[in-house]
Amino acid sequence: MEKENIAVGLDIGTTKIVAMIGKKNGYGKLEILGVGKSKSLGVARGVVNNITQTIQSIQQAILEAENNSGYKIKDVVVGIAGQHIRSIQHSDYISRSNPEEVIGGSDIDLLINQVHKLAMLPGEEIIHVLPQEFKIDGQSDIKEPIGMYGGRLESSFHVVVGQASSIRNVGRCIQSSGIELSGLTLEPLASSDAVLSQEEKEAGVALIDIGGGTTDLAIFKDGIIRHTAVIPFGGNVITDDIKEGCSIIEKQAELLKVKFGSAWPGENKDNEIVSIPGLRGREPKEISLKNLSKIINARVVEIIEQVFTEVRAYGHEDPRKKLIAGIVLTGGGAQLKHIKQLVEYITGMDTRIGYPNEHLAGNSDEEISSPLYATAVGLVMNSIENKTQSAVKMTAVASEKITYYREEPIVEEKAVEIKEEVFVQPERVLEVEPVRESTENKIRRSFFDKYVDKIKDFLDNAE
Repeated sequence: MEKENIAVGLDIGTTKIVAMIGKKNGYGKLEILGVGKSKSLGVARGVVNNITQTIQSIQQAILEAENNSGYKIKDVVVGIAGQHIRSIQHSDYISRSNPEEVIGGSDIDLLINQVHKLAMLPGEEIIHVLPQEFKIDGQSDIKEPIGMYGGRLESSFHVVVGQASSIRNVGRCIQSSGIELSGLTLEPLASSDAVLSQEEKEAGVALIDIGGGTTDLAIFKDGIIRHTAVIPFGGNVITDDIKEGCSIIEKQAELLKVKFGSAWPGENKDNEIVSIPGLRGREPKEISLKNLSKIINARVVEIIEQVFTEVRAYGHEDPRKKLIAGIVLTGGGAQLKHIKQLVEYITGMDTRIGYPNEHLAGNSDEEISSPLYATAVGLVMNSIENKTQSAVKMTAVASEKITYYREEPIVEEKAVEIKEEVFVQPERVLEVEPVRESTENKIRRSFFDKYVDKIKDFLDNAE
């Protein structure tokens, strides 16, 4: 019998760091065992700028998740984002020596290795290679080439590029926090796994993840990733504008935005006023909710227009590339009142708010179903796909507790017995028919395995 597959995702954001532990239940849904959240110190616009503070924030989130779940975390799948991320489209081909042999995984690997030889800007590295359609001897629109015959194998790729130093800094923070890095996933892809349905990906959809420091975009069409982008603006710039426009401190500005903020100024009447306590005996400050909404509206419009520029760059206006399923908003910024209506007004596209609850078990905490946790849920799902045992039961903690309360010698034997039971007792596993893995998943996994190994080697050899 297989061991229970416990998965861990770590979302290192600009405003918060979330560690989430989960597993699949008997119905194939994601059961969240524990969540840890800490204020993100040392991260700006998705990029680590203070190693020490980031390590402390990660350790705090990890510890809270462990205490809530009763599991000890060994390794994590981490989300990669930040203003240094960019994407390019690239096509490449190989000529096979024997067209009479069927195309296999080695041919795909050879094609992938050629993509790695692309010339990048100084300091940049390819961090993600996503296959799109394959072409064999001129026959196009092939999604699964393995098992077919042909002499010339061609494919178009969506290549995600980032600053190597930024990614290695994340790896250094993970390692210094006492845990291992088991995988990397582009954050818009993790969010899309959590909130988008396969039907939406087939029809054509743009996922907009509005985070604290960045806004991530992922466009799908015909079930394939077509375009990704990271806009270096998020919820923090809205808070900064409120702070400056209303002459209040950041904490008050954030509370105002969350509790009373609206992206649609027409919703508030002129006489709606909120009173903010003054600092150190100063008089309270009265702020008009209409003015507050105007400040928020101006910044949200700017963010959405930048994202929509990327959607147009993809070619949304081409009938063949039309995004029939429209836009899905997720992330903390998606909780802003009336943002759905504003996005529909600016883009003219159908819009909905994306919640990760479709993949969560029915007894999940309501807070986890928030768009705020979409990326973390997607990272846990990615960790489950990797089939890694990322966390183990805290058996040592249980034995220490027993020893602490009783001092007879027999207690030590009991502790050992409990430990043995945990490891020897077979666990019930749902028997399922093996499913053939798609070429896309194989490429995605094999590439990330190589890249994570590369980062580990770099960290091991570093001083």
